Amino acid sequence: MEFVAEYGTTLIWLAAAFGFLMAFGVGANDVANAMGTSVGSRALTIKQAILVAAVFEFAGAFLAGGEVTSTIRKGIIDSGYFIDTPDLLVFGMMSALLAAGVWLLIATKFGWPVSTTHSIVGAIVGFAAVGVGMEAVSWGKVGSIVASWVVSPLLAGTLAFMLFVSVQKLILDTEDPLGRARRYVPFYMFLAGFMIALVTMLKGLKHVGIDLSTGESIAIATATGVIILLVGKYFIARIKDDPEANKEFHFASVEKIFAILMVVTACGMAFAHGSNDVANAIGPLAAVVSVVSHGGEIVAKSALPPWVLLIGAIGIVIGLSTLGHRVIATVGKKITQLTPSRGFAAELAAATTVVIASGTGLPISTTHTLVGAVLGVGMARGLAALNLNVVRTIFLSWIITLPAGALLSILFFFFFKGLFAV
Repeated sequence: MEFVAEYGTTLIWLAAAFGFLMAFGVGANDVANAMGTSVGSRALTIKQAILVAAVFEFAGAFLAGGEVTSTIRKGIIDSGYFIDTPDLLVFGMMSALLAAGVWLLIATKFGWPVSTTHSIVGAIVGFAAVGVGMEAVSWGKVGSIVASWVVSPLLAGTLAFMLFVSVQKLILDTEDPLGRARRYVPFYMFLAGFMIALVTMLKGLKHVGIDLSTGESIAIATATGVIILLVGKYFIARIKDDPEANKEFHFASVEKIFAILMVVTACGMAFAHGSNDVANAIGPLAAVVSVVSHGGEIVAKSALPPWVLLIGAIGIVIGLSTLGHRVIATVGKKITQLTPSRGFAAELAAATTVVIASGTGLPISTTHTLVGAVLGVGMARGLAALNLNVVRTIFLSWIITLPAGALLSILFFFFFKGLFAV
């Protein structure tokens, strides 16, 4: 096609820049999914969390971010409507990346933990519905995503509530909490190792070409859980009771044990998040690269150039290291007061929800899931333990994410059409 031949290089450069901006936004806003509870519970300092997140998010995004990608992200739009007008698909994907990236920067500036998936979905729906036609959008898919606003935080919140209540009953509300912690925390460590390994295999490694059956995944996750249980027991045995610290906070020695666990869950969640959510940035970018490299032809699948993954991985790391602290503060400190035991309950509940969603095909947001889990932990201590003003602001930011992404995308779409005189 003449249009692709004339502007192909320019379009790829622009798409790469917008893809980087989107990846930057993913890192800045979504890093709280893995690190918010660890920082809020003081298991890690903000600097330690950013360093750990940088290593594991980059590893997840680059090593497990995908060798092959669909040209149309998550099947939200029908590629058949673009066969005769591939330029509109290119403009649309560029607009979606720029719109979602801008919205994520706005949300991050105010410390709002919004869904990067919903940001890009809203942007893609916006340009397709207005710029191409309402019938180009798979509305059933969009409906299931909207339904996940309720399902994922509710499920994660319920699981977190139950987990923390079990910690209270088995450990905290007993005469010998440290002794009980030494007995029961290794089992929580097994659960955490099992779930994080399962999340990594179901969401993190599905793009690499490693085809594991459900049984194989469960077996590997079980082995991982047992290893973490044994390592955890070794470190727990080395933790001594600290009467002085216990005077300031009755459960200080017990929380040291949970702090070890928090670091493990944070690393696993960072890897799984990087490997899965980098697709929000590189999916549309890959679509542009595919259309241009195939001379305007739209193919169902295309090989993903390594430099595309690298842009996503580097963008995520730079975003989290420069602006990640803002949303971490909201999730970790402003919703409810977290300790390592509370943070662990939230993190494990979020991981479990992700596993359930992956197994059932339910589209969920990791952001909504973790915030729901933190709310569940807060509810276990009573409604007064929650900062309802912050909760209300977060919910409002969730509601406006899809339309905000859509509106910005529509504006950028017509701008690009005018700029390239199509």
